[in-house]
Amino acid sequence: MYFYDWTYFLVIIGAIICMIASARVNSTFKKYSKYRSMTGMTGAQAAERILNYAGIYDVTIQHVSGNLTDHYNPKQKTLNLSDSVYNSTSVAAIGVAAHECGHAIQHQQEYAPLSIRSAIVPVANIGSQLAWPLILIGLFISSNTGVFFINLGIIAFSFAVIFQLVTLPVEFNASGRALRILGDTGILAESELPYTKKVLSAAALTYVASAAAAILQLLRLILLTNRRRSD
Repeated sequence: MYFYDWTYFLVIIGAIICMIASARVNSTFKKYSKYRSMTGMTGAQAAERILNYAGIYDVTIQHVSGNLTDHYNPKQKTLNLSDSVYNSTSVAAIGVAAHECGHAIQHQQEYAPLSIRSAIVPVANIGSQLAWPLILIGLFISSNTGVFFINLGIIAFSFAVIFQLVTLPVEFNASGRALRILGDTGILAESELPYTKKVLSAAALTYVASAAAAILQLLRLILLTNRRRSD
């Protein structure tokens, strides 16, 4: 009864939300990848200019394979731009590159939410790995000990949820920084910024979707625990 119940709909809803968000960011990026920026700068060139503008000279810009696999690595101080961004001159590519630069600037300025997120990464990773094994053990033990293991699993999974929630202000702030700097530096014209904003807004929704899916999963675990207690 624990493996075939209505609470699976919470997981399905979360998965659908994530699929919709992913489809939207891909379609939006594809659409605005056709809009060449007036300056003709590539994503890599825009990133270099933004980092220099922010007084950051110790971050290396790298080309990585994949589509929208762009990310900033604070430990190695590398700004990694994907195939669809590094050499592209589109307003979409420049927006994504600027967003990653926003993370580098956050790192330089010791932006609190980013520091918190970095600090809880190890705990969140361990929690997400241990959560389900602990819960499964608890489901197969018909006693208070089983409930204890389930509670441990829920606590472990909660760290993963907290990570998702802390990620939201980090991502929104990086996008806000990106749009301001793109306008201040003239990398994009005023008429181009709304296009880039749409790309970054679509990307932000993927993080909102991930957080929503994690919360729904946590809610399901709590419901399972309450059912076990009532049994």
